[in-house]
Amino acid sequence: MKKTITFLLFLLTISSHAQSNPEKEFGAWYMYNGSHKVAYKFSLKTMAHFRFFEIGDDMQQFIGRLGGNYQFNKTVSATIGYAYLSTDRTFNVSKGDFSDHRIYEDLNVKHKLSDLGIAHRLRAEQRFFESRTGHFIRYQLGLSYPLSKKWSTYLYDEIFFDFDGQSYNQNWFGTGFKYKLSDVVKLQVGYMNISNDASRSFDRIQLGIAISTDHRKKTK
Repeated sequence: MKKTITFLLFLLTISSHAQSNPEKEFGAWYMYNGSHKVAYKFSLKTMAHFRFFEIGDDMQQFIGRLGGNYQFNKTVSATIGYAYLSTDRTFNVSKGDFSDHRIYEDLNVKHKLSDLGIAHRLRAEQRFFESRTGHFIRYQLGLSYPLSKKWSTYLYDEIFFDFDGQSYNQNWFGTGFKYKLSDVVKLQVGYMNISNDASRSFDRIQLGIAISTDHRKKTK
């Protein structure tokens, strides 16, 4: 708990030095992620993120996802789904909004090295926005480690490639803590850095809740 409080104070200290420049602002992502099992191998994946240029002010992006996940075995699963994004490309100005519709496909591989959890995700996205079509290929490597029965820490890195101009698009690096409130609910607090192909860098705090439910009929 002391580590988490210290971490939050560190994040708030950084945000207090922000300037009127999106690269200098310490923004925030407020996140919901859901996994809802409806059959032995099939589950629904839901997501809603509210992403702000600043903590609690000037929303940059809303994204919602809905997907179907199939579990091949304990290690490998695949997801196909739809995402809607509403993005404001400007900072402190009420214009520049545009909508983005995406179809995405994930291949997920999870395994363990002792207590260290290792997760790989390869994602393809087909983007439909402003009468154009774009494509992303994304690869994420995630690590997780239990600190106690309730607490765990994590670290991840995700790189984006596209098919327009230079292949490299952006990179996300993040780390933080998760707390298991119950078998259904987990809470998350973390830090993320976004760097893109224009050599710009953005710092974000992440506050999230993850809900996992099981809707399979129980056999007596």
